[in-house]
Amino acid sequence: MKIFKNVRLMIWLTVLGIFVIILLTGGFYTLDTQHAAVVTTFGEPSVVSEPGIKFKIPLVQRVQKVDTTTKEITIGYDAQTDAIVEDESVMITSDLNFVNVDFNIIYQVSDPLKYLYSSEDPVLVMKNIAQNCIRTVIASYPIDAVLTVGKNEIQTNIKDMLYEKINDLEIGLLIRNVTIQDAEPPTEEIKIAFKGVEDARQNMDEFINKANEYVNGIIPEARANVDKTIQEAESTKAQRIADANAQVSQFNAMYEEYLKYPDMTKRRMFYEAMELILPNMKVIILDEEGNTQTILPLDSFTE
Repeated sequence: MKIFKNVRLMIWLTVLGIFVIILLTGGFYTLDTQHAAVVTTFGEPSVVSEPGIKFKIPLVQRVQKVDTTTKEITIGYDAQTDAIVEDESVMITSDLNFVNVDFNIIYQVSDPLKYLYSSEDPVLVMKNIAQNCIRTVIASYPIDAVLTVGKNEIQTNIKDMLYEKINDLEIGLLIRNVTIQDAEPPTEEIKIAFKGVEDARQNMDEFINKANEYVNGIIPEARANVDKTIQEAESTKAQRIADANAQVSQFNAMYEEYLKYPDMTKRRMFYEAMELILPNMKVIILDEEGNTQTILPLDSFTE
């Protein structure tokens, strides 16, 4: 029986020793001023930010440390090799010029809980949004402002826009600063491509100007023709109305004369009609054999 008691004691001592080892190795963790901890207890997270030695329940609580110091990302160039990343750096300005612009963004984790659980990769989300903000702001400035006097204003506008969008997304990041590292004209390949675009734009402007000249020339001419046609029509209209009125007056006067002297008026109208008709008539004379002779005009007999 004593042997069994000793074995049982040894087992309890072993279990106790294992528990103490687990407690000493997994029950404590150290938190410095540069990190915060997210402690998960049965799936329920909480944030610990005060530095020092902390205790957690082994096998029950899980600790994830989050670096809360300021960090930086670059857009437009590789920070390690200093090589240009053209997909990020080449942008277009408001006056349709291309420019290479490199940016440095300073940020830090402001909410460890949102940083870990709101997005799979908050830094990548922030970088994509930053590129959108940068291109939007650069596109609102001419190339001279981007290369020279407008840098400070551009940086401020980008920072404000990015700060607002990141806050709205609630991904646990805080934008500290946005800086233009470098701004320069594009590479030779981009310049050649841009020259093609510029030439096309100039050709377009030239065609538009020619079309406007044609329109400006043909429209006044068409309007002048319309005015001329209208004036001729009005003149013809007035002339025909005047002729019709004259004929009406003449007819009325003749009718009044007819009422007064009907026989004399008929005879005079007959003579006047014959004066118009006879000079244009042909007289055909047939002989006994049926042959014809044409005598034209009648006035040869009346001279």
